Amino acid sequence: MTRFGPLLARWGATLLLILAALAVGLWLWQHYEQEPWTRDGRVRADVVRVTPDVAGLVTEVAVTDNQQVEPGDLLFVVDRPRYRLAVAEANTAIASARTALAQARREAARDVALGELVAKETHEQNLARVDTAQAQLQQALTRREGAELDLERTNVRAPVHGTVTNLNLHKGDYVSSGQQALALIDRASLRVEGYFEETKIPRIHIGDPVEVELMGDDHVLEGRVESIAAGISDADRATGEGALPAVDPTFNWVRLAQRIPVRVRLTKVPKGGRLISGRTATVTVLPPEHRPATRTAATGHDPADMVGPRTGAARP
Repeated sequence: MTRFGPLLARWGATLLLILAALAVGLWLWQHYEQEPWTRDGRVRADVVRVTPDVAGLVTEVAVTDNQQVEPGDLLFVVDRPRYRLAVAEANTAIASARTALAQARREAARDVALGELVAKETHEQNLARVDTAQAQLQQALTRREGAELDLERTNVRAPVHGTVTNLNLHKGDYVSSGQQALALIDRASLRVEGYFEETKIPRIHIGDPVEVELMGDDHVLEGRVESIAAGISDADRATGEGALPAVDPTFNWVRLAQRIPVRVRLTKVPKGGRLISGRTATVTVLPPEHRPATRTAATGHDPADMVGPRTGAARP
């Protein structure tokens, strides 16, 4: 028995090493191939393209780059003196139209007073002049409303809670109507999107808790799966002649898993965490024991996610 002791010890140690290697290999396979996590995540936000409704020279820029603004805050001003002149011109046209209407009404009233001394045709013409003058006055009033609206919109204001980004607008620049002048990052829309391999999508459910780690940041952000993309682009298919599908005739037998965008609504951002649109993130969907115990059978949604619109997005 003593003779076989060292041999059994060596066999035992070898067996333990093999079992440990198998356990480590199985864990690595489970972690990298099965568990729903990805380093391919991004902080995303909606970009509001601020465009003036009127054209002209920029006479004032009221914000600076990377400044946070609230809805209604003044961003910049477009050529107010020119649009004030347009309002004054519209007021002059209204005064002229009112004078013409008053004169037409006096002539029509005089015809009525004279009775049969005035030809019926002349009386009808004077009544037509009254109608025409009334229409011209209404047209002048409408033009003034348009001029006043243009004057009001020379003050371009922030439509959302946002952050001015990449500001390249200066006093004296000329802006055209409908042409983007600056961009706002909508802070209420800040979120994280993780691009998961399609093989991991079956393990992801709406409402699942998520942990997010931003590259270069030690803070751990918390959130929930808000939605899973309904479709992605097919690189092997295009539209050909006659609107028929043009499918690539070659096929690569080594098929890589497609990546599906999964949108994460942030519910907790630690103090000091900086949410910057475009930052790289590691997104981990937590295992079943961390998921909510109660779900609706029909949709699989967490009931807390189904109460009204979501307006409590994280802010930087």
